[in-house]
Amino acid sequence: MPLTEVREAPSVCKPKQDDERHCRCYKGHGAGKHMVDDVEAPSLQKSTYYSRVSSEYTQNRIVKGGLKLAKKGFRTLRDECFKAKKIYEDPEFPPNDYSISFNGVTRRSYVWKRPRDIVDNPRFFIDGATRFDIQQGELGDCWLLAAVSNLTLNPQLFHVVVPCDQGFTDLYAGIFHFKFWQYGKWQEVVVDDMLPTYNGQLVFMHSKTKNEFWCALLEKAYAKMYGGYEALRGGNINESMVDLTGGVVEMVDLHNPPPKLFSLLWKAYRRGALIGCAIEPNNPAVQTESILPNGLIMRHAYSITRVTVVDIQSVGPKVKGKAELVRLHNPWGNETEWKGSWSDKSPEWATIADQEKQRLGLTFDDDGEFWMSYQDFIKNFTCVEICDVTPEVFDDDNSDDEGNGHRPPAEQVQKRYQMVLYEGAWASQHSAGGCRNFIDTFASNPQYTVQLEDPDVDDDDDLCTMVVSLMQKNVRQLKRYGVDYVPIGFTIYKLPPDVQPGKKLDTEFFKYNPSIAKVPFFLNTREITTRFRFPPGFYVIIPSTFEPEMTGEFLLRVFTEAKRK
Repeated sequence: MPLTEVREAPSVCKPKQDDERHCRCYKGHGAGKHMVDDVEAPSLQKSTYYSRVSSEYTQNRIVKGGLKLAKKGFRTLRDECFKAKKIYEDPEFPPNDYSISFNGVTRRSYVWKRPRDIVDNPRFFIDGATRFDIQQGELGDCWLLAAVSNLTLNPQLFHVVVPCDQGFTDLYAGIFHFKFWQYGKWQEVVVDDMLPTYNGQLVFMHSKTKNEFWCALLEKAYAKMYGGYEALRGGNINESMVDLTGGVVEMVDLHNPPPKLFSLLWKAYRRGALIGCAIEPNNPAVQTESILPNGLIMRHAYSITRVTVVDIQSVGPKVKGKAELVRLHNPWGNETEWKGSWSDKSPEWATIADQEKQRLGLTFDDDGEFWMSYQDFIKNFTCVEICDVTPEVFDDDNSDDEGNGHRPPAEQVQKRYQMVLYEGAWASQHSAGGCRNFIDTFASNPQYTVQLEDPDVDDDDDLCTMVVSLMQKNVRQLKRYGVDYVPIGFTIYKLPPDVQPGKKLDTEFFKYNPSIAKVPFFLNTREITTRFRFPPGFYVIIPSTFEPEMTGEFLLRVFTEAKRK
């Protein structure tokens, strides 16, 4: 029987529309833009600033990596400062306009000051860290602030990112450190405490309490990691959530929500997941961060800080029903809040008992935090992004958990997933083959074989869950050079029994074998994640850019359910 060439529906590139939005930042012309390979960007003293890949360039990078001296850690640098009786000055992130703006031109004349020169009694923390500490400054990085706000609800993870072994008292030497997850490992970022000010006031992220500085220093460390404050202007909350947790983000489209979404949000909250949401308009001409009559903000990152159910009472003691509620936080931290049902001081609050209000810690302050009914939430917001250390929150939850609004301790959460991590690159004229639309070059893309052995526990269909996450590396670091995210995605093939696992698949294979799954769209975003359920067997994942010769480095993470004894 002659072989018949497979004709699949062409892959679709769906670029986002607007680069000015603060909650989701994509460029609409990314699908037709080719990166330049022959001009290497300056390293800016950090290996992570290298991202343009070609065969020759990859070899050069290995040589440079071998010549680099090991960086001194926070404690070593601080001890050296104590010994020399000096205050630390960061040579990698100097207090000048180039650390603020890519071209060194700023809208104002900023003065860099240490906290002790701004207030009389600076403190790193005052009564711990809460979401209400955070105030957004002039920088359009609400996508970061919303994630940090959520992180404060998980003290154990928060202090991984913001270590407690620093401050402005006995251990003060003008040096601070933070940790961020970068492409498979935690990276320490050391900074001094010089901060940009205008008229004696901090201009970027700061605390509501004037002499508390953990917020401002965290943002500075994050800006240093990405090459300057301007690199943080515009972004997607899923980037910052992953950088703060090392987790995996799965997006829920509220235009087509999954069944039992409220239960899913409840479970995610109780597991300590970071949850963000936003409103994306159908009309791309809608201005970024425009305020709607109901108080919500378009193209703005919110964090979900609580999910719960309350008992509703009539005038008498008889319970009439229950209300599913979601609490949200606007990182602006001001009076710009929801004005509808269950908003601050709305009549709905008179229908619940005082004991219930006490359980919720109910306050009506102009602090950016407000409640909404679940029905109003899904009617007004368009997307939810859930970041968990593993993808477990998206598993079916058959428990009849009553949910008291308190999160369980981290050690009580059973880790059910195992992860395999691959690092790779799309190199010019070598491994940048584009999507399957370009069948003649598609086989040159990197290929990764994964074996699914045991069906999920309690899966009646004997299928295995596999979550695949593809991330572009080192792009935001090169934002100052005009580099932007290219459209990425992946295609999955089931390996026939007669093909040896691990063998490189060629063009003939892809011509005559259909894919078993692929991403819905190729998106020019940092990371794209999709969940699948397959029978046991061998599967080949082909990560690619949308068009050939789009180059870059990537990280591929594959999550499968761990084997049970």
